[in-house]
Amino acid sequence: MTLAAPAPYAGTAVATRPTLTVDLAAIAENTRFFARRTPGEVMAVVKADGFGHGAAAVARTALGAGATRLGVTSIAEALDLRAAGLVAPILSWLNPVDAGWADAVHHDVELAVASREHLDAILRDAPGARVHLHLDTGMARDGVAPDAWAGLCLAARRAEQRGQLDVVGVMGHLACAEDPEYPDATGRTRFAWGLRVARATGLRPSQHHLAATAATILDPLAQHTMSRIGAGLVGIDPTRTVPLGGALTLTAPVVGVRSVRAGTPVGYGHTWRAPTPTRLGLLPLGYADGLPRVASGRASVSIRGVRVPVVGRISMDMTVVDLGDLAVVPGEVATVFGAGDDGEPTVRDWADAAGTLEHEIVTGLGPRLDRVVVGAPALRSLR
Repeated sequence: MTLAAPAPYAGTAVATRPTLTVDLAAIAENTRFFARRTPGEVMAVVKADGFGHGAAAVARTALGAGATRLGVTSIAEALDLRAAGLVAPILSWLNPVDAGWADAVHHDVELAVASREHLDAILRDAPGARVHLHLDTGMARDGVAPDAWAGLCLAARRAEQRGQLDVVGVMGHLACAEDPEYPDATGRTRFAWGLRVARATGLRPSQHHLAATAATILDPLAQHTMSRIGAGLVGIDPTRTVPLGGALTLTAPVVGVRSVRAGTPVGYGHTWRAPTPTRLGLLPLGYADGLPRVASGRASVSIRGVRVPVVGRISMDMTVVDLGDLAVVPGEVATVFGAGDDGEPTVRDWADAAGTLEHEIVTGLGPRLDRVVVGAPALRSLR
């Protein structure tokens, strides 16, 4: 059976390239939500290029909506923000022992101290640094192990007395804050102990921060003088309990439409065959652009306000969808994901289809996508 060719559809815009649109208005509203949620300051965490949304644009937007500080992982990320003209306090908390400490201090970047070796290197290369001592509160990854904490605090206090550095903060991270059934009491307890030890050595840090997005939503006991909000700024709620606004919309043109017979196989490995005569649409993006291959056969996109399933395997540059009897023509726009306000798939839907986190979807989007910023007329480019 052969299906008749469809007529053009006047109600859908025409697109030529896959496009990622960042809505800064959504980021601003999310920031205001967290500023109301915590009694302390909000640190806007813009690591990984602002969770794939553009670090400088997210930083400016968050600072304009109630955040007072910025957080990143590497010194390089911090220096990029300074080069973009951002002057707010910035903390960098994940660096090798031989990092460019002097450059960081020269550009007024605060530094996390995750080991005695890090402390010694900072004292040697960057005297006068403002530091946050980082305690491992139960994750066995970054941060000072509890059995080395007292010694680190004492060494930092002695260096402070000599005028070699300024201990302005103590920080930790919670392992299970996103689970309402598993409050991270152990992490909170260890952090409280760490603060007592630091103060017993004579340190008086003005900032102590443990809560990130999830704990700021669920656990008031984890909130101290500041909360670090990263995923929440861009609309990701790890707890799935509050209505944050998604800030990304990914669209792509339909570049090909074909009618196929029942039994026609699609894509590599022939993992899907058309159960009935149907129309297939071809989208010019794939796993090289950040679509998770594991979501093949599980995810969907929206065309003309209708969800249509992804069929066959997502390949490096191409994704096929089953249009059914939807009379789509090449050039029409498919919404891969968006805020969900019009029934389109969301980043969460794609993460669920891939069995992963929303964080992985948004930070994995590739450089081939055209990027557009909306919601702030003065900010037109993420680059």
